[in-house]
Amino acid sequence: MVVALVVALTRDGRDAVEPRQVEVPRASPGEAAAALASFAAGVEARDTDTLTGLAPEDSPEVEDQLSGIATNAASLDLRDVTARYVDQVGTVSADGTWSGVVEMTWRFRGFDRAPARADVVVSFTRDGDALAIGGFGGSGGSEGRVPLWLRGQLAVARSDSHLVLVDGTQREANDVAERVARGIPVVTKVLPEWSSPVVVEVPASASDLDETLGAAPGTYAGIAAVTAGVGTETGPDAPVHVFVNPEVTDGLRRAGAQVVMSHELVHVATDAVRRPVEPWLLEGFADYVALRDTRLPDRVTLGRAIEAARRDGVPDALPTAADFDTRARDLQARYEEAWLACRIIAERLGERGLVKVYEGAWRGAALADQLESAGLPLEAVTRAWREELRSLLR
Repeated sequence: MVVALVVALTRDGRDAVEPRQVEVPRASPGEAAAALASFAAGVEARDTDTLTGLAPEDSPEVEDQLSGIATNAASLDLRDVTARYVDQVGTVSADGTWSGVVEMTWRFRGFDRAPARADVVVSFTRDGDALAIGGFGGSGGSEGRVPLWLRGQLAVARSDSHLVLVDGTQREANDVAERVARGIPVVTKVLPEWSSPVVVEVPASASDLDETLGAAPGTYAGIAAVTAGVGTETGPDAPVHVFVNPEVTDGLRRAGAQVVMSHELVHVATDAVRRPVEPWLLEGFADYVALRDTRLPDRVTLGRAIEAARRDGVPDALPTAADFDTRARDLQARYEEAWLACRIIAERLGERGLVKVYEGAWRGAALADQLESAGLPLEAVTRAWREELRSLLR
């Protein structure tokens, strides 16, 4: 942008003006589009030189990040990578640095049936006569997403059934992969027809998890893991991955971390992200499968639910959708209560009866009608559930 400055002069007692041209830094969408085209081509070609050549001179941190992205492209078998400039974000700084929203697509071949799509904030900076890429992501994690594969070189563990990518060590990736491998047969014991591959992403921190999912800071701070869409696409083939919060799972014992992973794999197996199932049934069923073969006493598996009931009294009704908000009070107690309700259904109708009820709700049938037709009205489930909670307080 060129700005004309007006300079007042005095000549023969009269005022005159003389315009002077001053060059002000401005965004260059055309140059940004060209840099992004080189970036996408470099990722598709797994070309380290092309990608590191997009880093600003004397910026080893960005160069390492872009080199790591080239490594990720190979280890994750990234495909269908595109990067389209959309619009400028904010203003251009005095040194010519600015940010833009970029629509990106990507897919992990062999695991994602269709590409993910998301808006990513990319930083651009002048590098002599060229425009360089200065990084990914907005300030405070509130602008767009930062896909995990853009954070630099990741540790990767893969097999025919699963792909694990971790912003951490190879040992951490292997540990997570072992949990996935142990969790798959846990799920297929109850859901034998499931055979879909699984992708698990583990950012370095809870705040990075929020950025990976494009969520407000703090959204997933207290959540051990979540199964979610990778980007903004919601179609039947849009990728759905498991995302792990290491700040929570690292504090769990081995058995607890395994239950978390098995729980999330149930969500993958039942396509829970795209199916409108009653939240208590959704979460309770996942915990029922994950805990099915454990030998823990109720005082352990229902410990937080018991604590909440002692403090506030036995709830009048099963947990609602609001109770499962990631920042809700006593969230873990609500999960335990949901599991207890599903266990009661399995005790009264048998495990296949519980699966049948879940599958009916999964197909869109009213849950109350499903239970009624099975001979176990929802009111009876709630009554038995309250009685069992009350008995645990004695």
